Amino acid sequence: MICSCFITSLKSKGCAMSGKDYNVYKGADDIWRGKRQDATRASVTGATQREVFEKTREFAIKSGSEVSIHRGDNNQIREKNSYGNDPRKTKG
Repeated sequence: MICSCFITSLKSKGCAMSGKDYNVYKGADDIWRGKRQDATRASVTGATQREVFEKTREFAIKSGSEVSIHRGDNNQIREKNSYGNDPRKTKG
């Protein structure tokens, strides 16, 4: 589970997170979860990170939000994917 101190540290580092953004992370019971930032329960669970990410990505695309994928060993963010309003319109 992502603890509130982890989320607080991200906010203090300037990482803007919307309540509709999603996180894919490995729980203490070794089950991967896809959870909306402001939710109390996971939207998606599964055995593999890929499986959970693909299902969570569908939710993010529908809501125009972002998915943060966390590493399984230390829970740090390893990748972010944005499917919504991107303030920077850069090529590439």
